[in-house]
Amino acid sequence: MASEKTALLVIDVQRGILNDPILARKKEINRAFDETVARIAGLIERARTASVPVIYMQHDGGPGHRLEPETSGWPLRDEIAPRAGERVIHKRACDSFFETTLDAELTAGGIKQLVICGCMTQYCIDTTVRRAVGLGYDVVLAADGHTTADTETLRFEQIIAHHNALLDGFEAGEHEVRVCASAEIRFI
Repeated sequence: MASEKTALLVIDVQRGILNDPILARKKEINRAFDETVARIAGLIERARTASVPVIYMQHDGGPGHRLEPETSGWPLRDEIAPRAGERVIHKRACDSFFETTLDAELTAGGIKQLVICGCMTQYCIDTTVRRAVGLGYDVVLAADGHTTADTETLRFEQIIAHHNALLDGFEAGEHEVRVCASAEIRFI
């Protein structure tokens, strides 16, 4: 990775993020989620070892939502639990920058590049990646470090592959997105 000041942004890796009782392929989706969380945990450990800031986004859903604060689905997964001093920023929209302190905190920290991973590929990952580039950050998207559930028309694997292809090379001015496997991401 470039020598720009980098942060790892972990989006919505919460216990209930994929909990939907109507998921037809719940077993496959949960297995893929667990595998993705393991890769994210690896990214977090490598970032910590390199003294790269790790920032967590945690979605606060409204009443009755699967991610309603203080319900069983709301906490971050234990495998990626923040350590003391790591920032957790709460959000209420797909865009991690919308009505949050994220941009101000990145700017204050001199961050110029984000490595992004997490949940809800077609919503929170896509929106945050695009917004980050538009705000002047370079982005590395972990190709196998984000996931989602099936929709009525597409399987989660198709959604992930589509967004990896769509976002790789996405640019705004001098800033762009690179998509690469988690194992290829090195923090320096």
